Order: sequence, then C-alpha cells, then structure tokens
Amino acid sequence: MSQFITKEKRTHYCGQVGLSDEGREVVLFGWAQRRRDHGGVIFVDLRDREGVVQIVFNPEAGESVHGEAHKIRNEYVLAVKGKVRRRPAGMENPNLATGQVEVVISELEILNESKTPPFSFDEEDISENVRLKYRYLDLRRPAIQKNLILRSKLAIATRQYFNDNGFIEVETPFLGKSTPEGARDYLVPSRISKGAFYALPQSPQIFKQLLMVSGFDRYFQIAKCFRDEDLRADRQPEFTQIDVEMSFITEEDIMQMMEGLMKAIFKACLDKDLVLPFPRLKYADAISRYGKDNPDIRFGMEIVDLTPIVKDSGFKLFAEVAATGGVVKAIKADAAATLSRKDLDGLSDFVAIYGAKGLAWAKVNAADWTSPIFKFLKPEEAAAIGRALNAREGDVLFFVADAPKVVHDALGNLRLNLGKKLNLIDPGALGFTWITEFPLMEYSETEKRYVSTHHPFTSPFLEDIPLMTTDPGKVRARAYDLVLNGSEIGGGSIRIHRQDIQARVFSALGLSEEDAKSKFGFLLDALEFGAPPHGGLAFGLDRLTMIMTQAESIRDVIAFPKTQKAACLMSDAPSRVSIEQLMELSLKIV
Repeated sequence: MSQFITKEKRTHYCGQVGLSDEGREVVLFGWAQRRRDHGGVIFVDLRDREGVVQIVFNPEAGESVHGEAHKIRNEYVLAVKGKVRRRPAGMENPNLATGQVEVVISELEILNESKTPPFSFDEEDISENVRLKYRYLDLRRPAIQKNLILRSKLAIATRQYFNDNGFIEVETPFLGKSTPEGARDYLVPSRISKGAFYALPQSPQIFKQLLMVSGFDRYFQIAKCFRDEDLRADRQPEFTQIDVEMSFITEEDIMQMMEGLMKAIFKACLDKDLVLPFPRLKYADAISRYGKDNPDIRFGMEIVDLTPIVKDSGFKLFAEVAATGGVVKAIKADAAATLSRKDLDGLSDFVAIYGAKGLAWAKVNAADWTSPIFKFLKPEEAAAIGRALNAREGDVLFFVADAPKVVHDALGNLRLNLGKKLNLIDPGALGFTWITEFPLMEYSETEKRYVSTHHPFTSPFLEDIPLMTTDPGKVRARAYDLVLNGSEIGGGSIRIHRQDIQARVFSALGLSEEDAKSKFGFLLDALEFGAPPHGGLAFGLDRLTMIMTQAESIRDVIAFPKTQKAACLMSDAPSRVSIEQLMELSLKIV
C-alpha cells in the first residue's frame, strides 16, 4: 500500500474546486458517493463536508490506478491526486457548485472500505429511527452537515458580537442544587454525600445573577441546559442557550442589545439585513389580536372582538355567552372561496381540540352571507360585523363564542391552521416581535396557589406591587420574549435585586420564609451584599438554528439528539448500570 495520505496534503475541499482551478493539480480526500463505469472510463462523485466533485479515471492512467478504481464502492474513503479540467460542452451539471469541472485522476489510494450503508445519503424519505440509530452516517448527509455548519457560524458570530460589546464569557457549574419552580430536574446522585443529589441546570439563572452581584456587569455564555420534560419536535432534554445578563440597565437597553445580536447573526449566517427596531406587543394585546403570546406576524387575519356588537343579538348563543362574561370573537380569511363546505365543517373538529364547543362560519356574498347563522342575525348586526372585520365578497368569517381563554386558544390556532392551508405565510419572511408586560404569576388549579409565569426572581412593575396582596393575577412582570415566525426564540426579564421585594413575591407565591431560605438561600444571602439592578435574557440556540435552516425538527440541528422518549438510539442511552455502581451511590432500583 502506498503512503499517499502521509506524503500529500489536501489542496482543496471537494466542493470548492471550480473553473479558476482549471489546469491545476489538486489533492482531494473524501467518500465515494457514487461510481459509474462507462466502458472503461470510470466516474466517481467524491464528497466531503463542502460538497461533491466528479473525478475521472481513464485507462491511460495505468493499471495501478485504473485497476484500483474498479474496486471502489459507495462510501469507500479515498485519497486522490489529479488535474482539474473543464467538462465537455453539454456535460456540465448545473445542480452542482462544481458542475462545470471534473478532476482527471493520476494517483489513487483507497484509505478504507465500507459496508453497504443502511440508507442512501441522497434519499429523502428515511425513517427517523434508522437515521438516529446510524447517526454517524446520517451526519454525512449534506442537508444535516449544512445545518451544523450554520449552527457553528451562529455560535462564532455570537461570541464575536458579545466580545465586541464588552461582555465577559463565564462558565457556570453543571452540578448544582435542585430548586423548585420550573420543569423537572435531572438528578445526579453524590457518591461522597450519601443520599444527596446534584441537579443538572435547567438554566444558569441563579449563577448569572450571582455574577451581577460579583461585579461582572456584562456576562454571556453558550450554556448547556437540561430539563426532564415531555418532548416534541422543537424540544430536547438537553439543549443549548445563549445566556446573557447585564447590570444597571432597563428593558430597553437589553432589547436594543439583543436586536443587535440578531442583526449580526443573520448577516453572518444568512447574509440577511434585518430592519431594527423590531415591533413590540404587550402580552394582553398579543393574546387579544393573535390568541397567542408567541404570534406569527408574517400574515394578517387578526382576531376581532365582536362582543359589543352581538351582546344583544337575536342569535341567542352569542347573546348568552356575552351575558355570562364570555366573549364573541372572529377572524376573516381573505378570498377563501377555495374552502369547501366539507372543509368548513371539518374546522369545527379542529377548534374542539382547544375546548371550543362550536365554530360558526359565514361566506360573504355581494348582498348577504352563506352561513348557518345568517338568518338569526339582524341585518344591522351582520352589517356591523362586516364593517368590524372589513369583510369583502369572497371572504370567509369564523366565529367562536366562549370563555376568553377558550376563544383565544381556538381562534389563535385556527388562524395558524388557515394561514398554512391557504398559503398565506411566506416561508422566507422573518417576523420578529417583542412581547412585553407578561403577568408576573398565574393561578395553578393543580397546586391551588399562584405560580411564577417565568421564574420567582422576575421583577414586578413597582406600581403593581400593592396588587400582590389583593389581586396577584393582575401584577405585570418586567419580562419580555422575542418571537420569530411564531416561535419564542428567547425570553428574559429585569430581576429582583432588593430583598424586601423578593420577600413579597415569595409570599404571594405561597413560599414561607423558611422554604425560600432552604431553596434559594445562597441567592437571597447574596442580594444582601449590594446587589445591583440587573436583567438578562436567554435565547434557545437550537430553536433559532432550526428556524434559520427551515428544519422540520430540532433533531436536525443537533449532532447527537435524543428521541421523543429521551433515548439515544445510537449509543443506547439511557442504559442499566452495574450493581457495584449502584452500591457505591447507596442506590437501590425498586
């Protein structure tokens, strides 16, 4: 066997060979994606992380090279040397970045052979379980490599931006204390302290607040976080955050800084210029207009409140709902005549998922409506509804009458469903918006107490503090989320830095002084030593990458992800451990 790999250095990645290299001798390394024998002349598509180039083996190259080329099979690892030439006229491949050239090979070494892979790398419809079982092969697929390369650029651009703006990167611990409020912790038993457990961090929240107390007034970290919760397409048990905290600032300072980060990231990764500032919506307005606190603003179809119009309606259902404290709201689908009667009736089943007892609809005609409810409405009511919704001939109106939460859930999700069904959403558009003034806390029917909407260290608006003893649900939080295309990509708040305010919040949440000390003692102690006003935010790096690459699953932007059952099919984790390991930890499996 020759010593090709030790005596030669790669001159180009496969996907970077072009017309400017015509006549030049190149050395390439990669995997054989496809081999074709055309009556003596052998063509191989050679692939590496940057793309594919066609290499050619002519019989004139000699038996040592040509004979060896006959042995090549898919996914063999090759080292080659040859000259770049322009492809013959009419033989170019416009689908390849390297499609105008090919490399005529003079030296070849097969560095390693390969078994037949369980799937073809250019195949699209591959079982996800198979892909995850052979993830090291799945990662060879250009689409997945492209996602991870963009993810790398995103991380580099993030570090560069924060470095340019005076931030200090600090790593915080993986092994910490289990605290309440939030998702379930992943616990790690301690061998030295028998019966005691560490918790993997759900976020660096407490530690980054301590860094503000310590005087690091601009902190960031690309942090690994862990939550033991049920999974879905955009959630993993271990995930990555771009974590940020700043001292002596306001919400406006943080939002401006984070808008700058988004601008830098999208320019570096996608060469897109974002327009700043992003629009802002108060939480109450987002719910009222879009039915969600993470609205997709790339299209219209906003929710309109019709309760004042129909509270005395001849249509008893509308009038009764309004009389009992409910609301009647509607959305308008522009020129939605393509929806059949069957489609319209089927949407009733869709809104039932969100608790709605029914869905009324109306197709707007030149003089009247085609609708099961039209005959129950007074002419002036129908006219007023049409004006409120700015209805035109061909539009379809959808009505839900129920408790406010049900109405917003039903119409908010129906709006998204119709946006996709009617192709109203431009997949290339970027709909950024800030959501502000969330409720500080909400009542939990399960726990029979108020719980934090975000976390218990979020600062209330100072003018709302008296409401904590009279009407805690109306206290507004100095919190903010950044939403992109209907997904929350980041969220944060101004934190509580005064002990007296923190004590009042704990009291409203039903935490006694003793409980608070037990669970958050070291943070509470730190707040007594001159804690500065501070606030921060964390972006979901995985989710942001998913949106930027237009991936359908968050697993497609993580190198080694878990399944929906939090399992790694490739490494077979989680797995059983030996009885000796359990004994060392004083653990027993029940």
